[in-house]
Amino acid sequence: MANAVVWLDIPVIDLDRAIKFYSAVLGQPIAKHEFPGNTVGVLPHGENEVGGCLFTDPARPPSAEGPLVYLNVQGRLDEAEAAIVPNRGMILQSKHQIGPYGYRTVLLDSEGNRVALHSK
Repeated sequence: MANAVVWLDIPVIDLDRAIKFYSAVLGQPIAKHEFPGNTVGVLPHGENEVGGCLFTDPARPPSAEGPLVYLNVQGRLDEAEAAIVPNRGMILQSKHQIGPYGYRTVLLDSEGNRVALHSK
């Protein structure tokens, strides 16, 4: 098994606002895809890589509780952290070392989800 995680869904309230937030923080555009009855923002990923999307569903609101998703910002953690507050997010834990595994920043995104940014 290459990856235990194959996909992730990040719930959002305002898809356009969340796309703007994640595009700024990740430093890459988030692609908007429309499906019958639903529109999502697909996080950047390559073929055969773990991926995910931003989605809206009133039955599944954003949350600062539950699993902590780590997003890869390899080599640009300082730049990514600097984009959090101007794009309506909040830094919960600024950049700090996580042992031999690199560095992370823990934040609340523009929608109220707790996520981490990771770089070695």
